[in-house]
Formats: sequence, C-alpha cells, structure tokens
Amino acid sequence: MCKSKKAALILIALICLIALFPLFALKGAEFGGSDDAASQVVESIQGDSYEPWFTPVLETLIGGELPGEIESLFFCVQTGIGVGIIAYGFGYLAARKKYKGDNQA
Repeated sequence: MCKSKKAALILIALICLIALFPLFALKGAEFGGSDDAASQVVESIQGDSYEPWFTPVLETLIGGELPGEIESLFFCVQTGIGVGIIAYGFGYLAARKKYKGDNQA
C-alpha cells in the first residue's frame, strides 16, 4: 500500500473518531440555546422574569410560535445564502487574479 493511501485511511479513521467521540463522551448532556442562557442571566441580575421587548414578525403574522422544523428550515436557508455569497466572493477574487495575470502576458 502506498504512502498516500495509508495517510488517507489514517485521516478517515481520525475523522470518524472525532465525529463519534462526542456521542459517547457527552451522554446525557443537555444543550440549550443562547436565548435561554441570556434570559436566565437577565433573570438572575434583575430578580424577576424576563419579558422580550417584541415578538418576531412571522409569529405575529401566523398568530403563534413557529414549529421547530420551520425555524430549522429558515436557519438552513439563511446559512445557504451566506455560504453562497462567501463562495461567490472567493470565486470572484480567484478569477480576477487569474485573468488579471493572463492579460499582462
């Protein structure tokens, strides 16, 4: 087996270990969102319950809280748009550098 195949197999095994480690190391751990953590800190400072200043626009339009699946969908779409913009920017900069060098020759 050549060196590059061994290195690739070792890297794949390492990636699998890194991906699976949290499943076993963090059994029973509870994860909360930043909104929950912030409201708990405000409650501990003020001493009374935290009440938001406004309600989200979509919750006002539909008359209730959005289901978790819809919130996840919006988050994923927002992430995709952001990644697309960043990838376009990097592609533009790389192409500009490439074609700028071709014109000078």
